[in-house]
Amino acid sequence: MSEGIPWIEKYRPKSLRDVIDQEPIVEALTGLLKTKGIPHMIFTGPPGVGKTAAAHALARDLFGDRYVEDGHFLEINASDERGIDVIREKVKTFARMIPMAGPGFKILLLDESDMLTAEAQHAFRRVMEQFSATCRFILAANYLNRIIEPIQSRCAVFRFRAIDESGVRKMVERVSKSEGISVEEGALKALYEVSEGDLRKVLNVLQTASIYSRTVTADLVYRVVGFAAAVDVRRMMELALNGKLDEAKRVLRQALYVNGVSEREILNRMYAEVFYIPVREVDKARILSLLGEIDYRISQGATPEVQIMTVLATLQSASQALK
Repeated sequence: MSEGIPWIEKYRPKSLRDVIDQEPIVEALTGLLKTKGIPHMIFTGPPGVGKTAAAHALARDLFGDRYVEDGHFLEINASDERGIDVIREKVKTFARMIPMAGPGFKILLLDESDMLTAEAQHAFRRVMEQFSATCRFILAANYLNRIIEPIQSRCAVFRFRAIDESGVRKMVERVSKSEGISVEEGALKALYEVSEGDLRKVLNVLQTASIYSRTVTADLVYRVVGFAAAVDVRRMMELALNGKLDEAKRVLRQALYVNGVSEREILNRMYAEVFYIPVREVDKARILSLLGEIDYRISQGATPEVQIMTVLATLQSASQALK
């Protein structure tokens, strides 16, 4: 067992064949490897599904284990450096250098490329045109619609899907066997539930849980992530629907300040529950719209308790409209 190594790094795929639950993409990339006809590419999909890992695995399969040390591969995170300067300096400097060996080109991975400003994206498109003979570009993005059309039209687009429960199970079984821990069946389902298909989150939660106990249970998984179980959020919403805002507030404060549940988890659960509450469809639509607005307000620094209480008050009003 390698001590002190984050499991997301320790179990990062070493080859395309190790990438979990993205079989169509792995098959396509493996075919490109055989011909070495690598195009510019966009890897798009939700966080933690293997976009960055697949880019690294592709480069390792193509250039060998020293793909980074030998200067064949460079990763830049666009969320850290969003402006045009990173394109003019880092990207252009790397792309213009002619590779000394290998298939005749290098690979540059621009991670979280959807965070680049429009100006930087237009500059990047010009770099792609200028240095396509010596460099292939892979853009990893959570949201494809934030990539400008001139870049999209120059790339092959690979759409990564959220990891399903069987994929999560496969990874957990691989890790638990290697690390000598026991993961109960209920914990497997809990890991899938809290991760929402994000394999990076699965590994982080599993590693943290293993510090507390070598036997990972569902309860331990929930405690590690400060997870708002569906029944707790449902209770809070039912209290609001019944006009008991004071009691609903106490449940909310317990979740936020005692149990350490994140406001994002509460909002996600509320979103899932809205479809089943006994109010008019027009009120459901209004509440869904409000949840999106509240999520934005909190991301901009608004107080979570105040914002979530706004949703609960709206639930009470919607319930009163039926009487």
